[in-house]
Amino acid sequence: MEDGFSSYSSLYDTSSLLQFCNDDSASAASSMEVTDRIASLEQRVQMQEDEIQLLKSALADVVRRLNASEEQQAMGSRRGPTKARPMIATLPLRPTVNNGTILPKKGSGTLPSPSGSGSRKDNSTPANKRFLYLPLSTVRRANSNEHVGTLTRKDSGDKGNRTRAGSTGSNSSGKRSDSKQRDPVFNAGMRRVTHCKEEGYVKMYLKGRPITMFMPKDQVDSYCLEAKADLPSNKLKLDWVYGYRGRDCRSNLYLLPTGETVYFIASVVVLFNVDEQLQRHYTGHTDDIKCLAVHPDKITIATGQVAGTSSDGKLAPHVRVWDSVSLNTLHVLGTGFFDRALVCLAFSKSNGGNTLCVVDDSNDHVLSVWDWQREDRLAEVKCSNESVFAADFHPTDCNVIVTCGKSHLYFWSLEKGMLIKKQGLFEKQEKPKFVLCVTFAENGDAITGDSSGNILVWGKGTNRISHVIQGAHEGSIFALSTLRNGTLVSGGKDRRLVCWDSSYQQIQTVEVPELFGPIRTIAEGRGETVLIGTTKNFVLQGSLDGEFMPITQGHTDELWGLAVHPWKPQFLTCGYDRQVCLWDSSSHQLIWTKSMEDSAQSAGFHPSGAVVAIGTQTGRWLVLDTDSKDLVTVHTDGNEQLSVMSYGPDGNFLAIGSHDNYIYIYAVAENGRKYSRVGKCSGHSSFITHLDWSVDSQYLVSNSGDYEILYWIPSVCKQVVSVETTRDIEWATYTCALGFQVFGLWPDGSDGTDINAVCRTNDKSLLVTGDDFGKVHLFSYPCSQFRAPSHAYGGHSSHVTNVTFLHDDSYLVSTGGKDMSVMQWRIV
Repeated sequence: MEDGFSSYSSLYDTSSLLQFCNDDSASAASSMEVTDRIASLEQRVQMQEDEIQLLKSALADVVRRLNASEEQQAMGSRRGPTKARPMIATLPLRPTVNNGTILPKKGSGTLPSPSGSGSRKDNSTPANKRFLYLPLSTVRRANSNEHVGTLTRKDSGDKGNRTRAGSTGSNSSGKRSDSKQRDPVFNAGMRRVTHCKEEGYVKMYLKGRPITMFMPKDQVDSYCLEAKADLPSNKLKLDWVYGYRGRDCRSNLYLLPTGETVYFIASVVVLFNVDEQLQRHYTGHTDDIKCLAVHPDKITIATGQVAGTSSDGKLAPHVRVWDSVSLNTLHVLGTGFFDRALVCLAFSKSNGGNTLCVVDDSNDHVLSVWDWQREDRLAEVKCSNESVFAADFHPTDCNVIVTCGKSHLYFWSLEKGMLIKKQGLFEKQEKPKFVLCVTFAENGDAITGDSSGNILVWGKGTNRISHVIQGAHEGSIFALSTLRNGTLVSGGKDRRLVCWDSSYQQIQTVEVPELFGPIRTIAEGRGETVLIGTTKNFVLQGSLDGEFMPITQGHTDELWGLAVHPWKPQFLTCGYDRQVCLWDSSSHQLIWTKSMEDSAQSAGFHPSGAVVAIGTQTGRWLVLDTDSKDLVTVHTDGNEQLSVMSYGPDGNFLAIGSHDNYIYIYAVAENGRKYSRVGKCSGHSSFITHLDWSVDSQYLVSNSGDYEILYWIPSVCKQVVSVETTRDIEWATYTCALGFQVFGLWPDGSDGTDINAVCRTNDKSLLVTGDDFGKVHLFSYPCSQFRAPSHAYGGHSSHVTNVTFLHDDSYLVSTGGKDMSVMQWRIV
């Protein structure tokens, strides 16, 4: 061990640091100027912090070596095949791998949530749920009293390297301390699975809580926990994406020469051919896309994403440059350079589009210029400590960039690797609070729109105003676009689209209906057509003479409710935007939408398909006629959100799972038009998360927020506790995340909140899950082997809140929470 310490002392040489820290020439008594003294003190503090970090790292390495040494000694004293004790992460001062999970640097008392703000649902789970930190004093005795058999694996992903281990208890003779044979145990970070053959159950631990799941009688003798599960032979292919991100993004709508409209939502770029009703998708991104630029060649596209989090750790913000014909990624720029997110992107126009300017969302909103083909950064500069809304190259000078945002407009010149700033001078013109958009006239003048509703023209090559259109709009101007014929089109908060001629006289104006919301972005379409993206997430197509029709629409707030029609190719979505939408999965069209008074949480169709029940966040629930969307009835149960609305297969009962821990049961008559309350099932000690009915509608199974599995006779609201009664029940659906047939879907180190939704195909061959990391996983069903393998699919950039198969198992539909997207997947 002395050798170890000597190697560390040479590795972390601190003599120069200590010498500097003890240097009195930098003290307050010296004759240096105050600013020099402050700078010197800051430097000293920084070096001392570095010194402490190095010492901590050295200590952590020493502790790790001690662990390894102890384990080697322990292994040497045992007989038979044994398991090296799991490494315990102590003082994890730099990222450490533990059970396949990255342990981040230790900050204050708690750890950040595994998903960044805005991409993770709120729940009451502690933020540090996936990480295990132990004080130094517990390291040596952490495993001294373990009495469970364990399994060793060389790699968490390799299912073939399992070896049985002897007891890791204190009796190192290798004999069992009791005569009963132990069951195999899987150790998986926070989760452990045991199998009791005599009783016919599997026991899994989530957050230290045991969950006992009994298997059907006909599997008791044949079941083996260590058997390997197979990947499903089917796969998913993204077929259609419903929705558009216009609420908080700009300049993200373009028409390509192929006739495809390109825009984005979640982490997918959609290329939508409206005439042929076909979508293609670029899925190279791993989290929310925030900006998009089209190269002058109209083929190459650049898109920028936010910093994200996956189950494997952090995802860096970056720009992807890709080919819109082949959908192949050509270049990835700025991984490790950008901070937080990317907010603006633009290709140069006059030099063949060789350069790309990018603004990130760091505190300084750094503006950088890239030779994107060489992946080389040519220049960078702090743009503004206020929000930046737009950045664009001058159309005839590739060394001039204009940026605008909160209380600023800057003209940048790229000279010898430096970006030189000239501030736009408003002079007599009142300075607006926000400069929101910029475009260029044919003669090279820059044109800006601002929050005061004014359009300002800036003379080419100058930073002064040459023309003002005062009060062009009522309220903010969000978008400006110069058409091929030189006409300027402006749009804004007043929902008006205004055309201006070359002398800035108004030619014509058209108002977009209030239903569609304020105009966020404008793009030139084919011929006389114009494309508009709105803040209510509509993409509209129309002409300046006629009306505008939606070609894409979606939800505008977090999305949770999803239900499929029992016999038609239709599905219903609802969310916190108080909108209920019925979609046709074949034509990809919205059939109808209905506004509600409350935020919606859940939905379920009556087996006849005649009506659909909607659960809200307030305890109110409504029944709507599926054809006419008319209100059939409304009731209230409790005052908390209703997480599940589920009709029995025979249509005679409705079960409502609430956040108040109760399941409310209603008798249903007249094909879903008459409801009378039977009672409520009381027994759960936490909120209801999932419900399933038995095939004969006689039984109900429920899961709750504290990982309980309870069984009920809903007609009398009584709990069933007899294992012999419940273990062989055939379930009409499988949406519960806890149960013998599905426990294999839980990933390593899970805390029990990662899986939001589960669904089984009607032919009982496939199982799908939606998780907190934006992934849809496809498993084989039944999924009753530990660590079952799955196909994983990205696309959503927020937690996947719901998943369900259509009635004929032809498609899967998934909903994203805060990404507000609905995705339809074909099963292939």
